Amino acid sequence: MPAETMRPEAELQIVRKPLPHDSAPRHVTGTAAYIDDIREPSGTLHLAPGYAPIASGRIVSVDLSAVRAAPDVVTVLTAEDIPGANDISPKQIGDDPALATDTVRFHGQVVFAVVAKTRDAARRAAKKARFVTEAAPPVIDVAEATEKVLADYAFVQGDPDAALATAPVSFEDEFRIGGQEHFYLEGQISLAIPGEAGEILVHASTQHPSEVQHVVAHALHVPSSAVTVEIRRMGGGFGGKESQATQWAVLAALAAVKTGQPCKFRLDRDDDMIMTGKRHDFRVRYRVGHDENGLLQGVDVALDARCGHSEDLSMGVVDRTMFHSDNSYFYPNCRVLTRRFRTNTCSNTAYRGFGGPQGMVFAERMMDQVAYRLGKDPLEIRKANFYGGRGRDRTPYGQQVTDNLLHELVAELEADCSYWERRAEIAAWNASSRILKRGLALTPIKFGISFTLMPLNQAGALVHLYRDGSVHLNHGGTEMGQGLFLKVAQVVAEEFGVDMGKVAITATRTDKVPNTSPTAASSGTDLNAMAALAACNEIKDRLYAFIEQKWRVRRDKVNFRDNRVFFDNQSISLAELANAAYVERISLSSAAHYRTPVISWNRDKAEGRPFYYFAYGASCSEVTIDTMTGEMRVDRVDVLHDVGKSLNPAIDIGQIEGGFVQGMGWLTTEELVWDKQGRLRTHAPSTYKIPTASDVPEHFIVKLFQSDGAREKTIYRSKAVGEPPLMLPISVWCAIANAVASVRPGVVPQLDAPATPEAILKAVRRALSGDA
Repeated sequence: MPAETMRPEAELQIVRKPLPHDSAPRHVTGTAAYIDDIREPSGTLHLAPGYAPIASGRIVSVDLSAVRAAPDVVTVLTAEDIPGANDISPKQIGDDPALATDTVRFHGQVVFAVVAKTRDAARRAAKKARFVTEAAPPVIDVAEATEKVLADYAFVQGDPDAALATAPVSFEDEFRIGGQEHFYLEGQISLAIPGEAGEILVHASTQHPSEVQHVVAHALHVPSSAVTVEIRRMGGGFGGKESQATQWAVLAALAAVKTGQPCKFRLDRDDDMIMTGKRHDFRVRYRVGHDENGLLQGVDVALDARCGHSEDLSMGVVDRTMFHSDNSYFYPNCRVLTRRFRTNTCSNTAYRGFGGPQGMVFAERMMDQVAYRLGKDPLEIRKANFYGGRGRDRTPYGQQVTDNLLHELVAELEADCSYWERRAEIAAWNASSRILKRGLALTPIKFGISFTLMPLNQAGALVHLYRDGSVHLNHGGTEMGQGLFLKVAQVVAEEFGVDMGKVAITATRTDKVPNTSPTAASSGTDLNAMAALAACNEIKDRLYAFIEQKWRVRRDKVNFRDNRVFFDNQSISLAELANAAYVERISLSSAAHYRTPVISWNRDKAEGRPFYYFAYGASCSEVTIDTMTGEMRVDRVDVLHDVGKSLNPAIDIGQIEGGFVQGMGWLTTEELVWDKQGRLRTHAPSTYKIPTASDVPEHFIVKLFQSDGAREKTIYRSKAVGEPPLMLPISVWCAIANAVASVRPGVVPQLDAPATPEAILKAVRRALSGDA
């Protein structure tokens, strides 16, 4: 039987059910154990970070005598204490030290770590360090940066310069797209416990246990087999724990090795926000050429990314910005150029969408501008430029769009939300309202699913069938609240035909499933569920062979369901079958592997098929702005989203709702501010505004697009849902621009992201003055 064989649709009993999150009762009762809830072993010590008071320059000297003499301090770690590589960068790039030495590259860069008997004692002691420094002017804004973390990179299709030169209508513009703090509820934390023979167990809040394992091993100068990383659940990750959990794990492990005692490192919220990376922010400059009807002929866009002090994941993140700079639109001739600048700020990193949202914001801004310049409705221009049939189905990177749902999905939402009726009603309302203005926008998304770094498109799983018919499940994915563990468990329960209660969901551990990929790129279920399916099929293959030998029944006459196995007009419990197989010395365990088929990407040549398939969606948002204050309210949101044939509709809708609100925060209220000294000023909830329940509109309707499922062979024909929904609230940002446009018809609104009250007020004033 092929490893990816799935049960027929008509026989499904567990998959497709809207089952609640496996940890939901524990979440609401406070019994779900996170790392800080693990009972601390006797003698556990605590760490706190220390850093220099500058953002750029040189450390002349540092006096740690008062730190070491502080009450309850056990030791102080510096770079000299690291026996192996002083590097926490992904793939050991070598540009991001765990502890800085003589050079400071951003305000908050850790220079030493205090190890004390209590967390409070460690934090108080860290403040006693005395630095002598030579400060240099920090480079904060990407417009001032000159040093790059990577070489410039571009996609080019056709002849964009000629297309722009001959287009009937052309224009050029620029704007800014802001970054975003992850603001996970559980901050960065690691607990390291030394073993008896030099091995170490690290409980790390990480999306990438294998990377933490390898980086810790390199820092300690021990084999990876000596380091085990475990994570049962995270209190949110959103990409912020893909690469940036390693530093705290390394320092906790280093302290544990040096002291011989368990050591915990939990960052304070302010330190977490100051020291860890954000979503990349961009300066975007572009030229556009189109015909009299708004059909694009040439696009030339340059995206300048602020990467921070080190490379981190900027290659993949900014590449993903390029991959999604087209969003849903066909560019006959285009140049998509990216430049990745080094700045004296924290190193920007993965964030839900992994750069894709920034590319899509550009595409939607461009669609709006074409429409406003031509005096047309933006939805007309969007639909006219959608990917279509032959000749209009190639992306800027050359992949053919073969699973296009844009036209039918957008048409369905357009009718369902009464777009044109509301457009007319809003126009009439705005004409009679001098101060309050309303806006409406319907925007699509087309998001590619797969890691564009090809080796990451693989997963492993470990499944045990016990003699009592219960099942143990382990895989390389990590649970951060998104329901991954439940979805994979549903697949396993479906394959063995058992109740969900029979499947034990266990913590991710690097000594159970090795060499795993990060839980990122929306691929968690696609990869890990397929690996678990393969493991189930391997065990079932042995059981089918056993049944055929013992009862002379072919496998096509055997059915696993209702905790029993049916064949030859009889049935036995799964427990009876497992026990009988055990007696005959048949293995009831399998470690299986899955790799995504057909994909390929050669970055140097910019060619291949980087995505297994595309996920689609659309949203329509209505807002009201106050032109006197810049304040804004979201009045209504309608979403129609493509998840193929859902494994769990309740989980998927929850992901769409959460992703929408998080993306809405990025585009409207969440603003990162550094001062001229390079200090992050928005490093706490008091100065950084994430959306709250009161920001969610009363009318917030999310529906799943009904289709025949993914055209590719995905797990039960479902599609990924983690990242694509974050781009749906671009409709909110475009609706705000639409409201600004109504202030003075004929003027193109100039609105940066996020659309804070200050940004809205600035755009309104520019529109009123005609300077837009």
